[in-house]
Amino acid sequence: MENLIFIETGTGLDVHGQDVNIASERAVLNAIHSNSMPGMKKILPDGDLNNMKVNVKLGLPRDLEKLDQKRIKKLIPYGTVTVEVMNGGMATTSGIFLEEQQDKNDLMYIVNAVVEVGY
Repeated sequence: MENLIFIETGTGLDVHGQDVNIASERAVLNAIHSNSMPGMKKILPDGDLNNMKVNVKLGLPRDLEKLDQKRIKKLIPYGTVTVEVMNGGMATTSGIFLEEQQDKNDLMYIVNAVVEVGY
C-alpha cells in the first residue's frame, strides 16, 4: 500500500468452541464498526471506494492454519482486501468447559486485529 491513510484496531473473543474464525471476525468487526470515513471518496483515486486498499492483520493464539481468509475478506465492504495472519492474541482459561457449547477444552481464544486503509 503506497498511501496509508489510517489504522483501526480491534479485539475479538470466542469464549466457547475455540474457533479462531469467530474470534477473528469479531476482532475485525470491532475495529471497523466504530468508524466513519466520510472523506474517503475525495482522497481515493477517481473518487471510487473500490480503489481503496485494506490490509487486515490478525494475531491468533493458535490454529493459524484454520483461519478462513475468505470469511474475513467478506467483512470489508469496499476495496481490495489482503489478510496477514501471525502469532499473537491469547488463549486463556474461560473457567469452564461446556460440552453443549462445542468446547474442546476450557480455553477462550482472543484475537487482535489491525485494519490498515489506504490506496
